[in-house]
Amino acid sequence: MESRKPAESGESGESGRGAPRRVTRRRVRTRALLLDAAFSVFAAKGFGRVSIEEVCEAAGFSRGAFYSNFATLDELFFALYQERADLIAAQVADAFAEDGPDLDVPASVDRVTEVLLLDVDWLLVKTDFLVHAARDPAVARALLDHRSRLRQAIADRLFRARGHTGLPAVLGDADGAAHAVVAAYDGVTVQLLLDRDVEAARVWLKQLLTALLTDGSRPPV
Repeated sequence: MESRKPAESGESGESGRGAPRRVTRRRVRTRALLLDAAFSVFAAKGFGRVSIEEVCEAAGFSRGAFYSNFATLDELFFALYQERADLIAAQVADAFAEDGPDLDVPASVDRVTEVLLLDVDWLLVKTDFLVHAARDPAVARALLDHRSRLRQAIADRLFRARGHTGLPAVLGDADGAAHAVVAAYDGVTVQLLLDRDVEAARVWLKQLLTALLTDGSRPPV
């Protein structure tokens, strides 16, 4: 276990046990640079093979700067996951929001598959995190919460479109449809990790989502 070090000079550390850290522009920038560096190092080497020193070296900071922002590598890793998960949730919600109440499912699917994050390096990091979470119940609970937020963003949009757009009966309600959408994304990204073909992944995702969210009468373009 690596011991906690005092904050680097100029960085805002804790003012006492349990006290919140003061947020400054410099600290926000330091945190962002640490997250960017961690993403590159985790993608290259894999979680569990990276030390705090390696992250600090890649970011150009000392251990003090690290500990003024994160208590452990686990905390940094989850902050990175949260950042990307929030981005994906926003991409999906925005794509489904453009049609107003009359949701055009094929058009929305087109928008989702055009913008959705399908980055191999991110998928490597995400997969490492999933394996790590599977062995740590506390991390697993936090990860499940973020996945629930992603599904809820999709379910809310589909629910608002009820009466305008019918979902296949096999999916049940909007929540069932949201589970199916996330499952399709998970399946396509597993294949992407192996063949590294982003364009093929977008085509498959479009076909799967269109089949899932329509009655099949309107095939994908």
